[in-house]
Amino acid sequence: MKMLFNLFFMLFTAMPILSLSENPTNFSETNCEDGSRETGSGFGIGFGLVLDFGLYQNSCPEAESVVYSWVETAVLQDPRMAASLLRLHFHDCFVNGCDASVLLDDTNGLVGEKTAPPNLNSLRGFEVIDSIKYDLESVCPETVSCADILAMAARDSVVVSGGPSWEVEVGRKDSRTASKQAATTSLPSPNSTVPTLISTFQKLGLSLTDMVALSGGHTLGKARCTSFNARLLPLQNGQPANHGDNLEFLESLNQLCSTVGPAVGITQLDLVTPSTFDNQYYVNLLSGEGLLPSDQALAVQDPGTRAIVETYAVDQTVFFEDFKKAMVKMGGIISGSDGEIRRNCRTIN
Repeated sequence: MKMLFNLFFMLFTAMPILSLSENPTNFSETNCEDGSRETGSGFGIGFGLVLDFGLYQNSCPEAESVVYSWVETAVLQDPRMAASLLRLHFHDCFVNGCDASVLLDDTNGLVGEKTAPPNLNSLRGFEVIDSIKYDLESVCPETVSCADILAMAARDSVVVSGGPSWEVEVGRKDSRTASKQAATTSLPSPNSTVPTLISTFQKLGLSLTDMVALSGGHTLGKARCTSFNARLLPLQNGQPANHGDNLEFLESLNQLCSTVGPAVGITQLDLVTPSTFDNQYYVNLLSGEGLLPSDQALAVQDPGTRAIVETYAVDQTVFFEDFKKAMVKMGGIISGSDGEIRRNCRTIN
């Protein structure tokens, strides 16, 4: 998971907030009498989709256990899969809302998002989602959306990696379209500056706190040298290290990437506890050992983000609470109610 994606950029990889504007104009939320929420975003596709914490209790009571079982098995076989599944949810929600558009394959009449630069040869875990969907279709056909599966699988990936659990709101619809262009331009880059990250998250109704908390998903997963090469440029060019950098850490990365090549070299986003969802990511940032430029920037480019990083580094409980809230908020980014429940997550019905 520490790869959030392989992060954010890829992540985060990667990937619900509100600090800059606690009631952003492009994100609306209405509390309903039954405790559910009507959510809508400024994507212009539609409003009125109701998300609920217990929607499948009667219609598909097996949903949560089926998803958890498959995620647990997949992560036991490949610990990196936790980050991959978490990242799928991020990359889905950041592109026109949480609608499972990221899962659609290219067809003669539709260009999916899998070949967009941030996703190509980077996103993984699609077979796990396929397996979950197959089982759910056998017990409760055309009931659980692929978008909801992504949200539950992301939560369970965190849980099986030692992180916190939270209730996942469900009721999302699967889109009948995808946007390669939006996937190319909407996802944060591993080289993003803090102002760019703030702007990207704020457009989705996510705050400064949400952004820093969600970045903690990079406590899981891996990244290729091409994603963090900018961190090595001062060293490679014989220039002084950037403020806050750990020279020994960068030298070890430079040796890795120069030995095997930047396109092949890959390393953990968190070298200390690579398969555990914890607050070590933030400790690493304060030590100058953030792998991605966009990660290390949180500790050095902005006093507001640094203060949050410092809090999370010393208090994992606060990080876990903020991460849970941010995940629920991000999962509520909905572009409209015009969708379907796909029978196969890779294709529209």
